[in-house]
Amino acid sequence: MPSPRPEDDASDNSRQMFEDGRKTFRFDTFGDEAFWGGKLKLHQAIAGEQNGGVGPGLSPRQALAAGLKVDLAALPDTVVQAVKDQKLDLDDPKTTLALLKANAVIGVTGIFKDDKLVSVGIQCSLCHSTTTDPLANLGLGGIGERLDGWPNRDLNVGAVVAMSPDLSPFTELLKSVDPTMTDDKVRTVLNSWGPGKFDAELVLDGKAFRPDGGSGATLLPAAFGLPGVNEHTWTGGWGTVTYWNAFVANLEMHGKGTFYDPRLDNADQYPVAAAAKLGHTQADEDLITPKLPALHFYQLALPVPQPPDGTFNQDAAQRGQALFNGQARCASCHVPPLFTEPGWNLHPAADIGIDDFQALRGPAQMYRTAPLHALWSVDKIHKGGFYHDGRFATLEDVVNHYNTFMDLKLMPEQIKDLIEYLKSL
Repeated sequence: MPSPRPEDDASDNSRQMFEDGRKTFRFDTFGDEAFWGGKLKLHQAIAGEQNGGVGPGLSPRQALAAGLKVDLAALPDTVVQAVKDQKLDLDDPKTTLALLKANAVIGVTGIFKDDKLVSVGIQCSLCHSTTTDPLANLGLGGIGERLDGWPNRDLNVGAVVAMSPDLSPFTELLKSVDPTMTDDKVRTVLNSWGPGKFDAELVLDGKAFRPDGGSGATLLPAAFGLPGVNEHTWTGGWGTVTYWNAFVANLEMHGKGTFYDPRLDNADQYPVAAAAKLGHTQADEDLITPKLPALHFYQLALPVPQPPDGTFNQDAAQRGQALFNGQARCASCHVPPLFTEPGWNLHPAADIGIDDFQALRGPAQMYRTAPLHALWSVDKIHKGGFYHDGRFATLEDVVNHYNTFMDLKLMPEQIKDLIEYLKSL
């Protein structure tokens, strides 16, 4: 029998979708261990020769240095105490295996058989979650409580992937644009990304480097603050978060699912994707599509982190708000309270005074108006800079760019006030 109050059904459904979506976000590999373990054999590099793998292995200290995070809540109390007492051997790959077995490495699942690591898979949370740092005073930053939706700007994705003993799946894919491609060349590309960056379009167009020689990778985006936002990727035309979840789960995480986008058949813009028919992906068993609705729901529920007390000067922020809505003309695109345009939130590069390299890699060949969320956290959420590639190191650099490009005639004190308001968002 249906509930006498439809809102009760909606509340129950919301709670269930939230729980299901959180589980997917945190723990679901979508079957991608068949790629990361089965093809790339990444688990062998993690385990090391002494533990049935290859090479020296990956110690916890090295993993933390590469930006991988550990969920403190997943560890037994005895292990937590050993960490705090600095009695846990963080230089032994066996300890890494123990952390994987406890399902404590955020975004990474180890598959074990008879205590041997036989494969490894990844989740959404690998790139889009980080942790608090209660043990930072012990030199153990990265071991703490989960912060879902926060971009992991410490994670060196490329360097982690480059550890894989067999990069031939990427090598063969990229040979469609470079017949001389080798595993070593792929490692060079992966190691060029640096912490907090990832190149999602590499497997589509093969453009590993910008014309100036810099990496084509972009900063990992936040997965919070998405309600009401149309385009949420750095470059526009891909679609909403629902599209991007399917894109990433199938083409980047290499899970087993269904993905359709005939735009990727355009060999002029996407020669790699066209050659591999990536826009027509269909697995024998779809482990992705059934999970997408709840995953989307959970992401929409993730709130924007609020600035802690003392983060900004309230009087200056009030003056800055008037500038934001007036002389600085910020609100003409960053429309409060979404802080992006309602509707088609895209602009050509000429509108914002930067080059169009990254924009041209997207279907719309434009840049998204990024929502101005959590700008106060330059040490974690916005570590690595601002804009899609981190080209502006500070908020002051961003404001100065627009002050010059748009001839806003902001005085130094006005710039300071405007920055205080941005830090309040």
